[in-house]
Amino acid sequence: MRALRAPSPLPGFGLAMGITLTALSLVVLLPIGALLLRGAQIGPADVAALLGRERVQAALALSFRAALGAAAINLVFGLALAWVLARYRFPGRRLVDAAVDLPFALPTAVAGIALTALYAPNGAIGRLLEPLGIRVAYSEAGIWLALLFVGLPFVVRSVQPVIEEIDREVEEASATLGASRARTFGRVILPMLAPALLTGFALALARAVGEYGSVIFIAGNLPMQTEIAPLLIVIRLEEFDYDGAVAIALAMLGLSFALLFAINLVQIWSRRRMGAV
Repeated sequence: MRALRAPSPLPGFGLAMGITLTALSLVVLLPIGALLLRGAQIGPADVAALLGRERVQAALALSFRAALGAAAINLVFGLALAWVLARYRFPGRRLVDAAVDLPFALPTAVAGIALTALYAPNGAIGRLLEPLGIRVAYSEAGIWLALLFVGLPFVVRSVQPVIEEIDREVEEASATLGASRARTFGRVILPMLAPALLTGFALALARAVGEYGSVIFIAGNLPMQTEIAPLLIVIRLEEFDYDGAVAIALAMLGLSFALLFAINLVQIWSRRRMGAV
C-alpha cells in the first residue's frame, strides 16, 4: 500500500517541468538558438573575418578586460562591505545596507549620467582630480568606475548571508589555538566564503560584460580607445551591418560562456574540497 504524501501547493512534476522548460526556451534558449543559427548562415570563415577587424578586437578586449578587473576589485571591496554589514552595528547601518541595492533599482542610464556629472573635468570630483593629471570620465578609468558601480551589489548580497551564518565560536576556537587574525581569516573563514565569493564574482562579471547604459555616458566612446563591444553592436545595427553585429554577439557569447564555465568548475572544486575537509 502506497504511503500517503502530504498535498503540495505546487503542481506535479510533469506540469512544473513543462512550464519551466517552456519559459526557459522562450526567454533563453530560443534567442541564443536564433543567434547561433544566424552565425551558421554567415559561415565560420566570414565570422572569423569580421572578428579579425582591429576595431572589433579592441572593443572586445576592452569589454572583457574592464569586466574582469572590475569584478576582481568588487570581490575585495564587496567582501569588506559584506563583513562590516554582517558583523558590526553602527549608526546608519540600515541606510548603508539599503544603498547597496541601489544599482539594482536605478536605471543604468541614470547611473551613467550621475557618474559623468561627478567625474567629468568640470564635475564636483573631476575638477579636483584634473590638476593632478587624473582623468576618469571619457577614459578607460570611467568604464571601470561604471562597472564597479553596477557589479558591487552582486558580491555583497552573495557573501553577506554566508558571513551571517558563520558561527563566531569557530573564530574563537582558532584564536584559542594561537592563530593570528590573518591566519584565522585565511585558513578558516575564507574557505567557507569561497563558494559565495565565486558566485558573486561570476554574477558581477556577467553583469559587467554586457553593461551598456551606465558606460556609454562616461566612456567617451572613442573607437580603439574607449569603445565597448555592446556599443559596437549597436553601431553595427544602426549601419545595417547585421552580420557584423551577429559576429560580435557570438564572440561575446562564447567568451562569456567560457569564463562562467571555468568559474563554475572552480566553484565545484571549492565545494568538494570543503566537503572533504
